[in-house]
Amino acid sequence: MALVLHTYKGNKSADKALIAAEYVGVQIDVPSDFQMGVTNKTPEFLKMNPIGKVPVLETPEGSVFESNAIARYVSRLNGGENSLNGSSLIEYAQIEQWSDFASLEIYGNTLRWFGPRMGFMPYSAPAEEGTISALKRALDALNTHLASNTYLVGHSITLADIITVCNLNLGFATVMTKKFTSEFPHVERYFWTVINQPNFKKVVGEVKQTGAVPPVASKKAAQPAKPKEEPKKKEAPAAEAPKFAEEEEAPKPKAKNPLDLLPPSSMVLDDWKRLYSNTKSNFREVAIKGFWDMYDPEGYSLWFCDYKYNDENMVSFVTLNKVGGFLQRMDLARKYSFGKMLICGSEGPFKVKGLWLFRGPEIPKFIMDEVYDMELYEWTKVDISDEAQKERVSQMIEDAEPFEGEALLDAKCFK
Repeated sequence: MALVLHTYKGNKSADKALIAAEYVGVQIDVPSDFQMGVTNKTPEFLKMNPIGKVPVLETPEGSVFESNAIARYVSRLNGGENSLNGSSLIEYAQIEQWSDFASLEIYGNTLRWFGPRMGFMPYSAPAEEGTISALKRALDALNTHLASNTYLVGHSITLADIITVCNLNLGFATVMTKKFTSEFPHVERYFWTVINQPNFKKVVGEVKQTGAVPPVASKKAAQPAKPKEEPKKKEAPAAEAPKFAEEEEAPKPKAKNPLDLLPPSSMVLDDWKRLYSNTKSNFREVAIKGFWDMYDPEGYSLWFCDYKYNDENMVSFVTLNKVGGFLQRMDLARKYSFGKMLICGSEGPFKVKGLWLFRGPEIPKFIMDEVYDMELYEWTKVDISDEAQKERVSQMIEDAEPFEGEALLDAKCFK
């Protein structure tokens, strides 16, 4: 029995297995008569995948569902003697790492952006903003890794590249315009290099990047059947019935954040974040000097924060989780801020100290209102005319150790 991949035409998740098959020299048949919503509801299909999702791979030993699992299975066929799974245990682990990262952070957020706009899920403008922010954070991490690596693991294409590029392909084809991806030049280079490899092109063909984010799908109210018209009596005009037309479904213009109304600043926050992420050596001479060259005290402000209840920080992992939760809740401020959080000490109680850069002269009100953790810290505005405070800022940005006489348990960056 040959391998049979059950899926609909154009399923980018199914491409993972088909591309892996090209690399290992395995034939996979894809039935042309598959009908989504019909074939996957049959008893025969539900025996292979009881929840009726695609793709599903039918093999002589049994069926496999979930696209990453199918790709892993295919990549190990023909004796598994190939480079798709790495040449060592650590490379294998890193391939798994990037495969999971691409599925959870890139594909997941892309789908949560694209799906609601197509009407597959309820649309919410605030939720979309958070999704785009999370996707940018993932792409920034990927971009940083690819700044010094041609491929994700090792020096040739692995299963991690196949899975990641197939997940990126969904975004490039639907919502990730050139304007959006230009913020991540190494991701762009990587995507177009890999997607145009011969074994990819055999499966995906010519790939084009979307020119625009699709508009939010309108929901037209179901129209009740019209009753037979009766002769109308002359009466006072009835109140106009509420309209459920497309204009009612269109989202209201989003109110601008007050920070967007501030006078333009000479400091471009994304330029600083890229410099921070891409500086791998001579950090003090390159990144720190670059920060002070960019810093605009008229458009931004710097703040120290100190956790008020350090005597409670006796357990390291609890303290780290506390800081991690704070940074997660700060996600709504990513467009307007940059932060460093240092967890100091070799044993409890651990001291939590932070440095934050905010747009505007004060801590933005919406952050103070929305992020309850802010009240757990003492906030002190940095006086950059004080050389000691300025040096403290530089040390916190570069994770200087020891910091104020103490070892660093960890240093976390919010960017």
